[in-house]
Amino acid sequence: MRDLDAGFAALADPTRRAILARLASGEATVMELAKPFAMSQPAVSRHIKVLEDAGLVVRRAEGTRRHLSIAPQAIDDLDRWLISLRDTLARNYQRLDQLLATMDDEGKEET
Repeated sequence: MRDLDAGFAALADPTRRAILARLASGEATVMELAKPFAMSQPAVSRHIKVLEDAGLVVRRAEGTRRHLSIAPQAIDDLDRWLISLRDTLARNYQRLDQLLATMDDEGKEET
């Protein structure tokens, strides 16, 4: 992925998350992506541009139609970062559990 910050910033908007959710079920054109939204096609195109700039979607031309799909590598990059964060938190919780267990054992020995 080009930039984690750009990826997470792009995902901060609910419209862009909805677009990605739709693309998770398969490729779509800009017009297909615009249908469920109460906004103009140019507004949807601006959201798509943000997703493209962040590297989260790719565009494929077929004649005059432009098909968009998710860029799996970019999603994997975001996921790897989140997994590393989750793993770090899990290790911290395990250390806290060990510390609390030690404190509990010390408290039992004093009584």
